[in-house]
Amino acid sequence: MLCTRCRIRTAVTDDGLCTFCSGTRPPLPDGLAAPASGPGGRGVGTWPRSPVGLARAVTALLGVVIAADLFAIGTGLYLRGLWQRLVSDGAVDVYGGDGRMAETLYGIAALSQGVALPATAVVFIVWFHRTRRNAEVFDPSVQRMGPGWAVGGWFVPVANFWIPYRVASGVWEAGAKTRPEGGRRTVPRTPLNLWWGAWVASLLLTRVAERLWERAEDAEAIVRAGGLVAASDAVDIVAAVLAVLYVRAVTGMQVERALQGRAPDGPAQAPAPGAHK
Repeated sequence: MLCTRCRIRTAVTDDGLCTFCSGTRPPLPDGLAAPASGPGGRGVGTWPRSPVGLARAVTALLGVVIAADLFAIGTGLYLRGLWQRLVSDGAVDVYGGDGRMAETLYGIAALSQGVALPATAVVFIVWFHRTRRNAEVFDPSVQRMGPGWAVGGWFVPVANFWIPYRVASGVWEAGAKTRPEGGRRTVPRTPLNLWWGAWVASLLLTRVAERLWERAEDAEAIVRAGGLVAASDAVDIVAAVLAVLYVRAVTGMQVERALQGRAPDGPAQAPAPGAHK
């Protein structure tokens, strides 16, 4: 039987009202805010869910991305060196056995990047979405974008350069550790800003390098494009390292923020994010 007032939730009282409409809903732990006043919309949980397991998976996959980028830089510079020799002294190693081996290794590196990056992106977005829903529980008043934008914002052309950052800003602010007396302590956004700046730089540089590589026809153009591709992979490594630091920072803040929601007496009313994975 549905609630006679809201017609959404199950009725639990004798007069046909749900826990929300009847006022019998159990209170949230100290320090946690109800999600009703935020832009979270339908499906936002009452309690935070653990981001720890997802954070570990993201960190591991980012390590794979870094390894793939290092492999691509090494093989790419080796191939570029062969083309450079062709430009400088007319050596034809690029067309011989060394050249074929370099091309094969570079193709394997590109394939490893093509597998590692999408897999990492999927798990990262799942983690990002979970932290955004947790932020709705911690402090809905500072959320500028709904949880759906934690996923959809990455796929909007042009706008994906700023929508996810707005979502991340709200998550960061909601996870900021509060003082014992209840006041909010300002947590520097350095990990967030550095990661976002490096990610945008990596994205732009990669697009330019890929276009230059696709258009390269002579040896000199291939040498220039190869150098830029290696540089874009290096920036991607920097972005991946900063992403690890950002993920660890946000996860740590949410764990601390959830632990503050424990009741002063007795056991915790809600599990801390690290309690289950």
